[in-house]
Amino acid sequence: MSYQALYRVWRPQRLEDVSGQNHITQTLHNALRQQKFAHAYLFSGPRGTGKTSAAKIVAKAINCDHAPVAEPCNECEACRGIQSGSVVDVIEIDAASNNGVDEIRYIRDNVIAAPRDVRYKVYIIDEVHMLSTGAFNALLKTLEEPPAHAVFILATTEPHKIPLTIISRCQRFDFKRISGETLVARMKQIIAAGDVEVEEEALHFISRAAEGGMRDALSLLEQAISFAESEVTASDVFAITGAVSQSFLASTVSALMEQDAKEAVQAADALIREGKDPLRFMEDIIYYLRDLLLYQTAPDVEELLDRVQVDNTFQSLADRIKANWAHQTIDMLHEELREMKGSSHPKIFLEMAVIHICQREAVSSTSATDDRQVQELAEQVQTLQEKIRALENQQGGDQEGKGTSAEVSQRPQGAPRERSSSPNAGSGAGVKQAKKLLGHASKEERMKIESRWGDTLQTVKKESVPAHAWLNDAKPVAATTDAVLLVFQNEMHRGMIADKFKTLTESAIANNNDHSYQILTIIKQDWDELKEAYRGKQQPEAEQTPSTEAERTQEEDPLIAEARKLVGPDLIEVMDDPNLKS
Repeated sequence: MSYQALYRVWRPQRLEDVSGQNHITQTLHNALRQQKFAHAYLFSGPRGTGKTSAAKIVAKAINCDHAPVAEPCNECEACRGIQSGSVVDVIEIDAASNNGVDEIRYIRDNVIAAPRDVRYKVYIIDEVHMLSTGAFNALLKTLEEPPAHAVFILATTEPHKIPLTIISRCQRFDFKRISGETLVARMKQIIAAGDVEVEEEALHFISRAAEGGMRDALSLLEQAISFAESEVTASDVFAITGAVSQSFLASTVSALMEQDAKEAVQAADALIREGKDPLRFMEDIIYYLRDLLLYQTAPDVEELLDRVQVDNTFQSLADRIKANWAHQTIDMLHEELREMKGSSHPKIFLEMAVIHICQREAVSSTSATDDRQVQELAEQVQTLQEKIRALENQQGGDQEGKGTSAEVSQRPQGAPRERSSSPNAGSGAGVKQAKKLLGHASKEERMKIESRWGDTLQTVKKESVPAHAWLNDAKPVAATTDAVLLVFQNEMHRGMIADKFKTLTESAIANNNDHSYQILTIIKQDWDELKEAYRGKQQPEAEQTPSTEAERTQEEDPLIAEARKLVGPDLIEVMDDPNLKS
C-alpha cells in the first residue's frame, strides 16, 4: 500500500522536529553529544506528543555511524535500517498485547547476547503500564543492571500505574501537551508542502479538538481534507468532529443568561437533529463559560483560552456575565455531564440541564422579590404599630379597646380580616390551645426543638424559599411530646405559616427530630399576656404552700432579685449548697 497517513509521513526524524518538548530535546541533545545517555529511560505524557518518535530518534542517534552526535544523520546504513525496521537489534514491543511474564523473560534471556548490526541493542516498550505484576518483577533486575550494549526506553500515558521500583531505575521525561500555536504552526508547515488550502479558523478549531496531541491534529486535518471538496473550512471541521460553532455557543449561553428556556431548548433540539453529540455540546458550553470567566478576569491572556477566539460577541458576553452565575452553571453542567455519560438517553439530561439553569434563575429572582416584599410589609406593620400605641397612650383606651387595636396593628394594609373560626388565630382557639399546651409542656422537649431549630429552617428553605421567609422570625417557646408552640412577631407571618405552610413546617420539624409534632401558632403580644397570666396563676399556689426559711431568704436576697431582672425568671434556678449550712 503506497499511501501513508499524514502523521506517519510527517513523523519527526530528528529531535528538533519533536514539537513543543524543548525541555526534553535539549537534555537529550546534550546527553547524546557527550555520550552520557542513561541505560533506561521512561517517557511519559499524553497521547500523540512524541514519546515513541523520540525513542526511535534516540535509538538512531546512539547507533549512528557518526556518533557521538546530537542528532542522527538519517543517511547512514544504521539510521536508515532503524527507520525502516530492518535492524533486528532495535526491538519495539507493544506491552498492551505482550504483557505476560514469558515475553519479559524472553527479553531477559536474549539481552545478554551482543548486537548483530549496530553498537547498541535498544528495547522500546510502548504502553509499559499494561505489563502484569509478574512481568514487572521479571524486568526489575535486568532494568537495574543491563549489559553495557543494551538500552531500555519505556513509554506510557499512565505513569501512575507503573511500580515505583521500575520508575526509580529509569531517567524520567514527562512530555506535555502541545500548545495550540505550535499545532497550528506545524499544520501550516505541512499544508505548505502539499497542494491543499485550509482556512486559518479551521486550523484553530482542529488544534482545539486535538487537545494537545500532534497525532490527533494531523489525523483530523487529513480527515477534513478528505471531507472537503476544495478548501477546508471551519464548517467542515465541525462536521467531522461533532463540535458546534462559536456563534452557536454564544447564542446558547446568551439564552441561558437571559433565562430564555424556550430558545435554549430549541437550540439543544436542533443540535441533536443535526447528529451532534450531546456530551460534546455540554463540554463545549462548560469550556465556553470557563473562557468567559478567564477573559473577564485577565483579558490580556488570550493564549490561555481553550475553545474560543475573541470577537465582539465574546467580549460583549464577558462584560455581561456574572461570575457567581457562571460558577454555579459550570457546577450544574458538570454534575449533569457525569449523569449523561452513563445514560442511554443523554438528550433528556441535556434538555433538563438547560431548563434547570433557566428556572433556577427565575426562582432566585422570585425569592429575592419575596424577601423584599416581606421586608417592606414588616416595616409597614412596625410603623402602624407605633402609631396605634401612640394613639392608645393619648386616649387611654380600656383593655378591650387595646386588644382590638392590637389586632388591627398586626394586620398589614389591604390584608383580609382573619376568620374567627381559624384554629390558629392570634386570639381565641389559638390561645386556648396554647394554654392547654403549657399545662403539659416539658423543658426537655422545648430544648430539643430549639437545639435543632436552625436545621429545621434550612430544611424548609430547601423545599420553599417563601416559606422560609415567613418562618424566619418564628421561635419555639414551649413543647410537649406531640406539639410545639411557635411565637411570631406579627400576624401576617403567623397566618401564612398556619394557613399555607403548616404541613411543610411540621414535616421539617419531624425530619430533624425523632418523631412528629403538631404546630400551634401565636403572636408575641398574645404570648406575653399568656405568660403573665400563667405566672399569676402559679404565684397564688406557691403562696398557699408553706415556704421554708431558705426560700424566704432567697426571695429577699437582692442578688437573686437583680438576676431575675437581667435574664428573666424562666432561666433562674436557685439551689441550696449543703456545704454552706451550719
